[in-house]
Amino acid sequence: MLPGKTHESETQRLRSLERLATIASGQQAIDSLHARGKLTARERIDELLDPGTFVELNMLAESQSVEFGMQEKKIPGDGSITGYGQIDGRLVYVFAQDSTVLGGSVGTVHGKKICYLMDEAIKVKAPIFGLYDSGGGRIHEGFTATEWVAGMFYRNTAASGVVPQLSAVMGTCAGVAAYSPAITDFLFMVDSGSEMAITGPAVIKSVTGEKITMVELGGAKVHSEITGTAHLVGRTEQECLSIMRRVFSYLPSNNTKLPPVVQTGDDPDRLTPNAADVVPPDVRKVYDMRKVIAHLVDDGEFLEILPRFARNMVIGFARMDCQTVGIIANQPLFMAGSLDVNAADKAARFIRFCDAFNIPLVNLVDVPGFLPGVRQEHSAIIRHGAKMLYAYAEATVPKITLVLRKNYGGAVMAMCSVGMGVDEMLAWPIAQMAVLDTATGVRLIYRKEIKEAEDPTEFVLQKIEEYDRKYSNPFDAAGKMLVHAVIEPEQSRRRIIQALRRLRDKQQARPERKHGNIPL
Repeated sequence: MLPGKTHESETQRLRSLERLATIASGQQAIDSLHARGKLTARERIDELLDPGTFVELNMLAESQSVEFGMQEKKIPGDGSITGYGQIDGRLVYVFAQDSTVLGGSVGTVHGKKICYLMDEAIKVKAPIFGLYDSGGGRIHEGFTATEWVAGMFYRNTAASGVVPQLSAVMGTCAGVAAYSPAITDFLFMVDSGSEMAITGPAVIKSVTGEKITMVELGGAKVHSEITGTAHLVGRTEQECLSIMRRVFSYLPSNNTKLPPVVQTGDDPDRLTPNAADVVPPDVRKVYDMRKVIAHLVDDGEFLEILPRFARNMVIGFARMDCQTVGIIANQPLFMAGSLDVNAADKAARFIRFCDAFNIPLVNLVDVPGFLPGVRQEHSAIIRHGAKMLYAYAEATVPKITLVLRKNYGGAVMAMCSVGMGVDEMLAWPIAQMAVLDTATGVRLIYRKEIKEAEDPTEFVLQKIEEYDRKYSNPFDAAGKMLVHAVIEPEQSRRRIIQALRRLRDKQQARPERKHGNIPL
């Protein structure tokens, strides 16, 4: 034992190191963040977790690098804060990158800490929350750090479908650092001061000559509206973290558990007499599908996911009979609710998430088909649309489909119909169900007769009425068991909940295999 070493002296040394880790690059750096309306990494963790529940791991770990002056830049923690705590009393693991320490760059120890945290979370099957604020891999450490950057991706993938992974980009997330949050289940951003890009503006300018700012390249607006990478956006960091907590409230802790039951007090037998008022019988008229959803779900509360991207498709979480459900619905307000490449991607990934985490699927259908056109065909609508078909066919959770109005073409299968493994197929009396919309179908079937008719317009109208009465209705489909029940609109909530209750213990065996090969 060294001379003069006592419990008191070593405790003092511990406190000194802990204080150094807490203030990281110093009060000036903290003040600079606050001046820009930003929180420190530790403040973000405190904002996210239940008060007083955070337990830090590897607080005193520090970089072992000595090149390029790194010996003088050692700070306990090495720019990442890792540990566990609680959200609504449930165990979660969390890490936060500290941009005040070498720009939040991922060095060997920085990355190793995060990888250790992920390993521990997977061991106990607890959710992982990542708060990203990093300039990318740490160039001071050369190729060595890539092991742990890659290690984060590897563990993100290992945890996928096992525990929920929620990520928030709180500042810059550049280069390879952007791939880790992109692999996770839900990605959140802040309206201002939150950017993601693989290649920064300076490199783009030097290579292609294009001039662009970081916000224009990869800000929250870009990723929530154009790329579909950011699922939800908060106006402030505090709001962003609050949204993360809200999303988590709908999710189970892992793939062996069910989502939390929340006593909403909403009567499961409540009728929905006003739902039909939202939906015009005329298929040419638009309406907001979210208003229908509000009538059906508990207390009218619906948490829409990716609300700014592919707006012709609505996805999100709600509760019915106090249980979490995933809603997938066409949105007639945009592109008449037709399916395009982005809508298919948006829906397919959400379907697969819900299936992985035992969340029943409720599909609300009003779809004219896949969006026609050369642009869509050349954008691979076949491949993208196939993702929805694959996702629904693969899903073993309860699947309930309600056709409100139109249900045409290949989109019938893409929205989960009989033949695609739907457990209960329902339809309103006004529903129109056909291979093509009736007018187009009639013009194809009667091309020759229309040309020869004395009054082609009157002939077409007559044949449309005949076809509608005979085929383009839910009663014909019900007669062929392609619809399990035609229901009055006011019975919609009650009937969906009845189906959810009967399917609560659903089990469906699948062929043994390593995994399928979804058409990515």
